[in-house]
Amino acid sequence: MAKDNFKEKQIQSTAVPVEIENIDTDQIIPARFLKSTTRDGFGQNLFIDWRTNADGSPKADFPLNNSKYDGEILVAGKNFGCGSSREHAAWALADYGFKVVISSFFADIFKNNALNNFILPITVTDEFLAFIFEKINVDPKIELQVNLETQILSVAGNSQSFEINAYKKICLLNGYDDIDYLLSLKSEIGTYEKSAVVF
Repeated sequence: MAKDNFKEKQIQSTAVPVEIENIDTDQIIPARFLKSTTRDGFGQNLFIDWRTNADGSPKADFPLNNSKYDGEILVAGKNFGCGSSREHAAWALADYGFKVVISSFFADIFKNNALNNFILPITVTDEFLAFIFEKINVDPKIELQVNLETQILSVAGNSQSFEINAYKKICLLNGYDDIDYLLSLKSEIGTYEKSAVVF
């Protein structure tokens, strides 16, 4: 879990396209890998049943196994992160190295788990998602620009704004988890306590 993912307020990177709809959390990280209670090592099993054959050999046609695709951004089909609420799905994505996931729809629980693990889920329109896939298919080395401060996603001269909870935006920009955020308000809390009227 990298708290400084958005230290520079923006990310410019190539992307890995997984053009599949309704990717659930069991496909992101299968249930048999959920015994661990730490976040380490989950990345190696990200999409493992899609990435490997029964004998453990890699499937050459899966994007994560294709050397022409890499980067810190995952572009996925509509309805990403549905299914069970396991936070391990976000752990696997973060451990693999993804900082941003783009889709046209996210399951709410997955979205919150992603934000809590310093991954930015960006919701775009179906049309813009199709445009991104098209551009990556034409040029796998095309770069996407994600500006968290302005909330703008840009690719190939086209851009779209995205929404994010204001509190989570502050946390991502500053590398705060919930405890860090409260500690950042320590002086304000102290001032309030001193000025509060006691009945």
